[in-house]
Amino acid sequence: MRSFDPGFAAHIATGATTLASCWTITRGDGVVLGFTDHDETLSFGGQDYIPANGLDGSGQSQALGAQIDTSEVTGVLSSDAIDEDDILLGRYDGATVETWRVNWRDVSQRALLSRTTIGEITREDGAFRAELRSGQQALNQVRGRIYSSFCDATLGDTRCGIDLSNPLYSATATVTGVRDRNRVVVSGLAAFDVGWFTLGRASWTSGARDGLKDPILAHSREGTADILTFSAPVGDRVVIGDTVTVSAGCDRQFSTCRDRFANVADFRGFPHIPGNDFVLSYPRSGDPLDGAPLFT
Repeated sequence: MRSFDPGFAAHIATGATTLASCWTITRGDGVVLGFTDHDETLSFGGQDYIPANGLDGSGQSQALGAQIDTSEVTGVLSSDAIDEDDILLGRYDGATVETWRVNWRDVSQRALLSRTTIGEITREDGAFRAELRSGQQALNQVRGRIYSSFCDATLGDTRCGIDLSNPLYSATATVTGVRDRNRVVVSGLAAFDVGWFTLGRASWTSGARDGLKDPILAHSREGTADILTFSAPVGDRVVIGDTVTVSAGCDRQFSTCRDRFANVADFRGFPHIPGNDFVLSYPRSGDPLDGAPLFT
Protein backbone atom coordinates (compact mmCIF):
# COMPACT_ATOMS: atom_id res chain seq x y z
CA MET A 1 0.00 0.00 0.00
CA ARG A 2 1.34 3.42 -0.97
CA SER A 3 1.97 5.84 1.90
CA PHE A 4 1.93 9.62 1.47
CA ASP A 5 3.46 12.53 3.30
CA PRO A 6 1.13 13.49 6.20
CA GLY A 7 0.38 16.91 4.70
CA PHE A 8 -0.49 15.47 1.29
CA ALA A 9 -2.53 12.69 2.89
CA ALA A 10 -4.46 15.23 4.99
CA HIS A 11 -5.25 17.27 1.87
CA ILE A 12 -6.62 14.19 0.10
CA ALA A 13 -8.68 13.30 3.17
CA THR A 14 -10.53 16.64 3.00
CA GLY A 15 -12.44 15.38 -0.04
CA ALA A 16 -12.15 18.79 -1.74
CA THR A 17 -8.73 18.62 -3.38
CA THR A 18 -6.81 21.05 -5.54
CA LEU A 19 -4.55 18.61 -7.33
CA ALA A 20 -2.60 18.80 -10.56
CA SER A 21 -0.27 16.43 -12.38
CA CYS A 22 3.34 17.36 -13.12
CA TRP A 23 5.90 15.56 -15.25
CA THR A 24 9.69 15.85 -15.09
CA ILE A 25 11.38 14.68 -18.30
CA THR A 26 15.11 14.03 -18.13
CA ARG A 27 16.67 13.33 -21.52
CA GLY A 28 19.79 11.32 -22.11
CA ASP A 29 21.73 14.47 -23.00
CA GLY A 30 20.98 15.96 -19.57
CA VAL A 31 18.23 18.39 -20.61
CA VAL A 32 15.44 18.53 -18.00
CA LEU A 33 11.92 19.74 -18.84
CA GLY A 34 8.92 20.24 -16.57
CA PHE A 35 5.25 20.25 -17.58
CA THR A 36 1.93 20.38 -15.78
CA ASP A 37 -1.76 20.09 -16.64
CA HIS A 38 -2.46 23.06 -14.35
CA ASP A 39 -3.16 26.46 -15.92
CA GLU A 40 -0.30 28.22 -14.11
CA THR A 41 3.39 27.49 -13.74
CA LEU A 42 4.22 25.41 -10.67
CA SER A 43 7.70 25.26 -9.14
CA PHE A 44 9.23 22.80 -6.70
CA GLY A 45 12.49 20.96 -6.29
CA GLY A 46 14.29 23.63 -8.31
CA GLN A 47 12.24 22.87 -11.44
CA ASP A 48 9.54 24.94 -13.14
CA TYR A 49 6.54 23.06 -14.54
CA ILE A 50 4.97 25.03 -17.35
CA PRO A 51 1.35 24.72 -18.49
CA ALA A 52 1.89 25.99 -22.03
CA ASN A 53 2.02 23.07 -24.45
CA GLY A 54 2.00 20.78 -21.44
CA LEU A 55 1.10 17.14 -21.28
CA ASP A 56 -2.05 15.20 -20.64
CA GLY A 57 -1.64 11.82 -18.97
CA SER A 58 -3.78 8.71 -19.37
CA GLY A 59 -4.81 6.43 -16.56
CA GLN A 60 -2.15 3.97 -15.46
CA SER A 61 -2.81 0.41 -14.47
CA GLN A 62 -0.64 -1.19 -11.83
CA ALA A 63 -0.40 -4.89 -11.14
CA LEU A 64 1.52 -7.19 -8.85
CA GLY A 65 4.28 -9.30 -10.35
CA ALA A 66 6.97 -8.65 -12.93
CA GLN A 67 4.79 -7.56 -15.83
CA ILE A 68 5.46 -4.12 -17.28
CA ASP A 69 2.98 -1.37 -16.35
CA THR A 70 2.39 1.12 -19.15
CA SER A 71 0.67 4.44 -19.55
CA GLU A 72 1.02 7.33 -21.97
CA VAL A 73 1.18 11.09 -22.17
CA THR A 74 0.05 13.27 -25.04
CA GLY A 75 1.01 16.83 -25.85
CA VAL A 76 1.43 19.51 -28.48
CA LEU A 77 4.60 19.87 -30.51
CA SER A 78 6.14 23.30 -30.01
CA SER A 79 9.55 24.76 -30.76
CA ASP A 80 9.46 26.37 -27.29
CA ALA A 81 8.89 23.11 -25.43
CA ILE A 82 8.98 19.78 -27.29
CA ASP A 83 10.20 20.16 -30.83
CA GLU A 84 9.39 17.59 -33.50
CA ASP A 85 12.98 17.59 -34.72
CA ASP A 86 14.19 16.60 -31.25
CA ILE A 87 11.79 13.63 -31.29
CA LEU A 88 12.88 12.62 -34.79
CA LEU A 89 16.52 12.87 -33.74
CA GLY A 90 15.87 10.49 -30.85
CA ARG A 91 16.66 12.96 -28.07
CA TYR A 92 13.67 11.67 -26.09
CA ASP A 93 14.30 7.95 -26.65
CA GLY A 94 14.70 6.29 -23.28
CA ALA A 95 14.20 9.55 -21.38
CA THR A 96 13.21 9.27 -17.72
CA VAL A 97 9.78 10.61 -16.75
CA GLU A 98 8.75 11.31 -13.16
CA THR A 99 5.00 11.72 -12.61
CA TRP A 100 3.96 13.85 -9.64
CA ARG A 101 0.60 14.59 -8.07
CA VAL A 102 0.74 18.07 -6.53
CA ASN A 103 -1.51 20.33 -4.49
CA TRP A 104 -1.26 23.45 -6.64
CA ARG A 105 -2.23 25.66 -3.70
CA ASP A 106 0.70 24.31 -1.65
CA VAL A 107 3.28 22.53 -3.80
CA SER A 108 5.05 21.22 -0.67
CA GLN A 109 2.17 18.74 -0.52
CA ARG A 110 3.00 16.36 -3.33
CA ALA A 111 3.73 12.74 -4.09
CA LEU A 112 5.90 11.00 -6.66
CA LEU A 113 3.56 8.48 -8.31
CA SER A 114 5.92 6.80 -10.75
CA ARG A 115 9.31 6.89 -12.41
CA THR A 116 9.14 5.54 -15.95
CA THR A 117 11.00 5.65 -19.26
CA ILE A 118 9.75 6.77 -22.65
CA GLY A 119 9.18 3.93 -25.09
CA GLU A 120 7.46 4.34 -28.45
CA ILE A 121 6.65 7.88 -29.59
CA THR A 122 4.09 8.56 -32.34
CA ARG A 123 3.49 11.91 -34.03
CA GLU A 124 0.56 13.20 -36.06
CA ASP A 125 -1.26 16.48 -36.74
CA GLY A 126 1.11 18.57 -34.68
CA ALA A 127 0.78 16.40 -31.57
CA PHE A 128 2.69 13.52 -30.07
CA ARG A 129 1.88 10.50 -27.92
CA ALA A 130 4.59 8.92 -25.78
CA GLU A 131 4.37 5.48 -24.19
CA LEU A 132 5.64 5.33 -20.60
CA ARG A 133 7.12 2.04 -19.42
CA SER A 134 7.59 1.13 -15.78
CA GLY A 135 10.85 0.01 -14.19
CA GLN A 136 10.02 -3.63 -14.89
CA GLN A 137 11.11 -2.90 -18.47
CA ALA A 138 14.69 -3.40 -17.23
CA LEU A 139 13.86 -7.09 -16.67
CA ASN A 140 13.71 -7.52 -20.45
CA GLN A 141 17.32 -6.39 -20.83
CA VAL A 142 20.26 -8.75 -20.75
CA ARG A 143 22.24 -8.56 -17.51
CA GLY A 144 25.58 -10.12 -16.80
CA ARG A 145 27.83 -11.83 -19.31
CA ILE A 146 26.99 -14.13 -22.19
CA TYR A 147 29.38 -16.96 -23.00
CA SER A 148 30.33 -16.52 -26.64
CA SER A 149 33.35 -16.67 -28.87
CA PHE A 150 32.82 -12.92 -29.46
CA CYS A 151 34.03 -10.24 -27.07
CA ASP A 152 31.23 -8.75 -24.95
CA ALA A 153 33.06 -5.53 -24.09
CA THR A 154 32.40 -2.26 -25.88
CA LEU A 155 35.40 -0.87 -27.71
CA GLY A 156 36.92 1.87 -25.57
CA ASP A 157 35.21 1.01 -22.27
CA THR A 158 37.06 0.11 -19.08
CA ARG A 159 36.83 -3.61 -19.75
CA CYS A 160 38.31 -3.18 -23.21
CA GLY A 161 41.03 -0.72 -22.25
CA ILE A 162 41.56 0.82 -25.70
CA ASP A 163 41.92 4.61 -25.58
CA LEU A 164 39.72 5.89 -28.40
CA SER A 165 41.15 9.40 -28.01
CA ASN A 166 44.37 8.04 -29.52
CA PRO A 167 44.76 9.49 -33.06
CA LEU A 168 45.24 5.92 -34.29
CA TYR A 169 41.62 5.16 -33.46
CA SER A 170 39.70 8.40 -33.98
CA ALA A 171 39.52 11.33 -36.35
CA THR A 172 37.50 14.46 -37.05
CA ALA A 173 35.65 14.47 -40.35
CA THR A 174 33.58 17.03 -42.23
CA VAL A 175 30.48 16.25 -44.26
CA THR A 176 31.02 17.02 -47.95
CA GLY A 177 27.89 15.40 -49.32
CA VAL A 178 24.77 13.38 -48.53
CA ARG A 179 24.20 10.37 -50.81
CA ASP A 180 20.86 9.34 -49.29
CA ARG A 181 19.17 8.97 -45.90
CA ASN A 182 21.75 6.47 -44.66
CA ARG A 183 24.97 7.40 -46.49
CA VAL A 184 27.10 10.46 -45.86
CA VAL A 185 30.27 11.52 -47.70
CA VAL A 186 33.01 12.95 -45.47
CA SER A 187 36.54 14.27 -45.73
CA GLY A 188 39.40 13.90 -43.27
CA LEU A 189 39.73 10.11 -43.20
CA ALA A 190 42.20 9.62 -46.04
CA ALA A 191 44.97 8.54 -43.66
CA PHE A 192 42.98 5.49 -42.52
CA ASP A 193 42.45 2.18 -44.27
CA VAL A 194 39.11 1.46 -45.90
CA GLY A 195 36.83 -0.17 -43.38
CA TRP A 196 38.74 1.16 -40.37
CA PHE A 197 35.57 2.80 -39.02
CA THR A 198 33.17 0.00 -39.94
CA LEU A 199 31.10 -0.85 -36.82
CA GLY A 200 32.53 2.26 -35.17
CA ARG A 201 30.69 5.25 -33.77
CA ALA A 202 30.07 8.78 -35.00
CA SER A 203 29.74 11.60 -32.45
CA TRP A 204 28.31 14.72 -34.10
CA THR A 205 29.91 17.98 -33.02
CA SER A 206 27.86 20.52 -35.01
CA GLY A 207 24.65 20.89 -36.96
CA ALA A 208 21.19 19.53 -36.15
CA ARG A 209 22.66 16.28 -34.77
CA ASP A 210 25.11 18.05 -32.47
CA GLY A 211 25.61 15.95 -29.33
CA LEU A 212 24.13 12.77 -30.80
CA LYS A 213 25.98 9.52 -31.40
CA ASP A 214 25.22 7.04 -34.19
CA PRO A 215 26.69 3.60 -34.89
CA ILE A 216 28.48 3.26 -38.22
CA LEU A 217 27.55 0.21 -40.27
CA ALA A 218 30.21 0.53 -42.93
CA HIS A 219 33.15 2.68 -44.01
CA SER A 220 33.90 2.60 -47.73
CA ARG A 221 35.83 4.74 -50.20
CA GLU A 222 35.16 5.84 -53.76
CA GLY A 223 38.18 7.60 -55.20
CA THR A 224 39.14 10.14 -52.56
CA ALA A 225 35.68 10.24 -50.99
CA ASP A 226 35.04 8.37 -47.75
CA ILE A 227 31.47 7.17 -47.29
CA LEU A 228 29.94 6.35 -43.91
CA THR A 229 26.84 4.17 -43.90
CA PHE A 230 24.45 4.31 -40.95
CA SER A 231 21.47 2.20 -39.91
CA ALA A 232 19.60 5.36 -38.85
CA PRO A 233 18.43 7.93 -41.44
CA VAL A 234 21.05 10.49 -40.42
CA GLY A 235 21.01 12.06 -43.87
CA ASP A 236 17.67 13.69 -43.07
CA ARG A 237 19.32 15.97 -40.51
CA VAL A 238 22.86 16.40 -41.84
CA VAL A 239 24.11 19.11 -44.21
CA ILE A 240 27.41 19.88 -45.90
CA GLY A 241 29.83 21.40 -43.41
CA ASP A 242 28.64 19.47 -40.36
CA THR A 243 31.50 18.00 -38.34
CA VAL A 244 31.71 14.61 -36.68
CA THR A 245 34.24 12.68 -34.62
CA VAL A 246 34.45 9.06 -35.73
CA SER A 247 36.03 6.24 -33.75
CA ALA A 248 37.36 2.92 -34.98
CA GLY A 249 35.12 -0.10 -35.14
CA CYS A 250 35.51 -3.66 -33.91
CA ASP A 251 33.66 -6.79 -34.98
CA ARG A 252 34.44 -8.35 -31.55
CA GLN A 253 36.40 -11.27 -33.01
CA PHE A 254 39.58 -12.58 -31.41
CA SER A 255 41.58 -12.09 -34.61
CA THR A 256 40.52 -8.43 -34.84
CA CYS A 257 41.46 -7.80 -31.23
CA ARG A 258 44.84 -9.38 -31.85
CA ASP A 259 45.74 -7.96 -35.27
CA ARG A 260 44.12 -4.51 -35.21
CA PHE A 261 44.37 -3.48 -31.57
CA ALA A 262 47.05 -5.81 -30.10
CA ASN A 263 44.74 -6.17 -27.13
CA VAL A 264 44.52 -9.93 -26.63
CA ALA A 265 45.11 -9.62 -22.88
CA ASP A 266 41.82 -7.74 -22.54
CA PHE A 267 39.77 -9.83 -24.97
CA ARG A 268 36.47 -10.52 -23.17
CA GLY A 269 35.22 -13.41 -25.27
CA PHE A 270 35.75 -17.15 -25.13
CA PRO A 271 37.42 -18.07 -28.43
CA HIS A 272 37.96 -21.68 -27.36
CA ILE A 273 34.21 -22.39 -27.35
CA PRO A 274 33.43 -24.64 -30.32
CA GLY A 275 30.84 -23.47 -32.80
CA ASN A 276 27.60 -25.27 -33.59
CA ASP A 277 29.21 -26.96 -36.57
CA PHE A 278 31.73 -28.62 -34.24
CA VAL A 279 29.12 -29.57 -31.65
CA LEU A 280 27.00 -31.29 -34.31
CA SER A 281 29.94 -32.97 -36.04
CA TYR A 282 31.01 -36.57 -35.52
CA PRO A 283 34.32 -38.41 -36.02
CA ARG A 284 35.15 -39.35 -39.60
CA SER A 285 37.89 -41.41 -41.05
CA GLY A 286 40.83 -39.25 -42.04
CA ASP A 287 40.07 -36.37 -39.64
CA PRO A 288 43.28 -34.90 -38.19
CA LEU A 289 43.63 -35.63 -34.50
CA ASP A 290 46.68 -33.51 -33.81
CA GLY A 291 45.38 -31.35 -30.92
CA ALA A 292 45.36 -28.18 -33.01
CA PRO A 293 43.45 -25.19 -31.55
CA LEU A 294 39.83 -24.68 -32.54
CA PHE A 295 40.35 -20.96 -33.25
CA THR A 296 42.82 -18.82 -35.17
